[in-house]
Amino acid sequence: MKTPASRLPHPARLALGAVGVAALALTSACATTAPTSPSAATAGGSSAGAGGGKVIQVAAAENFWGSIAAQLGGDHVQVTSIITNPNTDPHSYEPTAADARTVTTAQFAIVNGVGYDGWADKLLATNPGSGRTELNVGDLVGIQPGGNPHRWYSPTNVHQVIEAITADYKKIDPADAAYFDQLKTAFETQTLAQYNQLIASIRATYAGTPIGASESIVTPLAQGLGLDLITPESFLDAMSEGTDPTAADKSTIDQQIRSKKIKVYVYNTQNSTPDVVAQVNLAKSEGIPVAPVTETLSPAGDTFQQWQVSELQGIAAALKEATGR
Repeated sequence: MKTPASRLPHPARLALGAVGVAALALTSACATTAPTSPSAATAGGSSAGAGGGKVIQVAAAENFWGSIAAQLGGDHVQVTSIITNPNTDPHSYEPTAADARTVTTAQFAIVNGVGYDGWADKLLATNPGSGRTELNVGDLVGIQPGGNPHRWYSPTNVHQVIEAITADYKKIDPADAAYFDQLKTAFETQTLAQYNQLIASIRATYAGTPIGASESIVTPLAQGLGLDLITPESFLDAMSEGTDPTAADKSTIDQQIRSKKIKVYVYNTQNSTPDVVAQVNLAKSEGIPVAPVTETLSPAGDTFQQWQVSELQGIAAALKEATGR
């Protein structure tokens, strides 16, 4: 299977020409408010919200954090996410002039950090004295450079980000602090109820179950679910970074599949390299259930919780098929 352009090895990955950049300028950034709140702000600066308060202009480097930010802010924020196309690789994205304006004029910027979206750090550095509030998720949760950047797949980190976003909203707009607190409580206890329940249920039922995976985005999720991810870490990292895995790692994984040391294989459908396709096909031929995940919201219009619940349901179904529990 042909490797998607978004997953070519560095530095060839995402080598966009003028046409590609123009297309991304039209399709990558997306302004959103919470699902229950139609757009209540105009571009640039603050404007009146539905309750008479101001509307905070928020820039999120990726739409998974943008979706959460929009729902936590309701009518008092307008969130523009830069990375929204599932085929775009945040690692090597080339920002447009419009992206630069979005980030540099925002009152609040959310980036993933840990080297995942270094282009966003560069944009923020262009006007450091703007008074903008900035949230770097990697710094927040204590992941050092070189660590696993896929923090949106860690349930613990997701809740840390929720707390931080709400705290920052309250600092920027203290008059609406009670409103932000209400939205956070509703989001954590109601909106994320199914997400939280699925995580707890999988942990309770399948903790310690050995699984395999195609890349390191699965690592924080496996940890959050209590699953035993036994795929060599060097393979997971190589696939995430777009480098060639070793023959020894590929042989180890094939042996894990053929001997059924793993019960389920979880793979990123947005990174279907020939090596991953071969492992998926081998797992299926050996009767090992396969569960797909993606790196960004898919479909792009889903909320964070819709996306995650769908994936968790798929993993739970695969584990049930594999174990009979």
